Amino acid sequence: MKRKLTLFVASGFGLGLVAPFAPGTFGSLPGLALACLATTLPLWLQIPLCTLLTLAAVPVCGAAEKYLGIKDDGRIAADEWMLFPIAVIGLPLSSLPWWTVALFFLVVRIMDIVKPYPCRGLQSIPGGRGIVVDDFAANLYSLAVNWAIFRILISLRCI
Repeated sequence: MKRKLTLFVASGFGLGLVAPFAPGTFGSLPGLALACLATTLPLWLQIPLCTLLTLAAVPVCGAAEKYLGIKDDGRIAADEWMLFPIAVIGLPLSSLPWWTVALFFLVVRIMDIVKPYPCRGLQSIPGGRGIVVDDFAANLYSLAVNWAIFRILISLRCI
C-alpha cells in the first residue's frame, strides 16, 4: 500500500504513469492547481510553503526512485509538480488570463528540459536530493523568466 501511494503521489497522481510520452509534463500538471492556490497566499507565506514543498519532495522522489529502480525515472514528477509554485512566487495568477499561466508553465517545462547551468550537474547528487535540487534550480531560473515576461506583458498592456 505504501509503495502504491508513494508512486501515485510521485507520478503526479498517476499522470506520469499513464502518459505514453512526456510523462514529466503530464505528471507536472497538478503543479498548476497547486501554484494557483499558492499564489493566493501573501508573499510571506508563499516562500515558506515552497520551502516545505521542496523538502517534502525529496523523500517522495527518493522512495519512488527506489521502487522503480531507475535513477531519476521520467515517471517521477513530484519534483516538477511540487516545485512548480516556486516559478510563480509573487505573480497574481488568479487575476491573469489563462494563457499567461499556460505560458509560465511552458517556461518551467523548457527550463526543466534544457536544464541551464548548473542544473544539469546537480542531477548527479544521489537519491531524492539529486532528483529535486536540479528542478529547484531550474524553477529559480523560471521564476526570473516568468517575472520578466509578466513585466513585459504589463508594459505592452497585454494584461
